[in-house]
Amino acid sequence: MPNPIKRTVFFISDGTGLTAEALGHSLLTQFEDVEFKQVRIPFLDSLEKAQDAIARINAQGEADGMRPIVFTTLVNQELGELVHQADAFCLSYFETFLAPLEAELGRKSSHTVGRSHGTAESSEYKKRIEAINYTLAHDDGITDRDLEESDVILVAVSRCGKTPTSLYLAMQFGLKAANFPLIPEDFDRGRLPGTLEKHRSKLFGLTIQPERLHQIREERRAGSKYASLPNCRYEIAEAEKMMRREGIRWLDSSTKSIEEISATILQELNLR
Repeated sequence: MPNPIKRTVFFISDGTGLTAEALGHSLLTQFEDVEFKQVRIPFLDSLEKAQDAIARINAQGEADGMRPIVFTTLVNQELGELVHQADAFCLSYFETFLAPLEAELGRKSSHTVGRSHGTAESSEYKKRIEAINYTLAHDDGITDRDLEESDVILVAVSRCGKTPTSLYLAMQFGLKAANFPLIPEDFDRGRLPGTLEKHRSKLFGLTIQPERLHQIREERRAGSKYASLPNCRYEIAEAEKMMRREGIRWLDSSTKSIEEISATILQELNLR
C-alpha cells in the first residue's frame, strides 16, 4: 500500500472559522489516502492580518514542498482577493456559493461578518445555551428530573458515544438531549429503568461492536472486568435484546461519525 499523501490545509475566516472548517471537512473526508495537517486562522479582519496569513501559507508550502490548500469564508472582498494571492490552491465559500445565489435571487447579500452565527441576543442562540445546560445536567443518568422537557433520550451501555452525541445535538440543533447508561442491573431485571417508561417515544438506542467497545474501555480501565471482551459481548448482546424487546429504535455507532448518528436520530424521531 503506497504511503499517504500529506497536505497542509488552512481554514481562514473573518469570524470563528467554523463555517470554513465545516465546508472543508465535508470535502476532505472523501480522500481517505491523504493525510491533512489542518491550520485555522480566524478573525482575519485587516490587511496586516491578511499579509501575515499569506506569509504563513507560503512558508508552509516551502516547508512541505507542495502548495497548501486554503478554504476561506472572508466576507471582505479586498481581504479575500489578497489572501488568494498566496501560493496555494484557494477555495472561497462566498465566491463559489454566494455569488451564484445572488444572481439567482436577483438580490445582493448583506456581506455581514458572522451573520451565519447570529447574535448573542437571538432566540436561537438562547435556545442552544439552554439545551447545552440541560444536556450537561442530564448526562449519563445524573438525574431523571425534568425528563418531560427533553427532546430525545439516548440509551446505551457505557462508552457507546452517548455523551458526545447528546452534546452535538444540543450545540448544533438546540435539542435537549438526556442520556442514560444501560447497566447489568437493568439486564437482570429484564426491563428499562422505570423512569424511562413514560418517555418511551423519546428513546433512541446506540450499540457498538464488542471488539470496538473492548478497545475503548481498555483505554479507560485496562485489565478490568468492565473492559474485558467477554463482558463487552455480554453487555452489547443484552442491550440489543432489550432494545428489540422494548421496541426502541437504535443504530450501531461503531463506524459512524457523530454527525451521521445525529442525522439518523433527527430523521427517526422526526425532530427539528
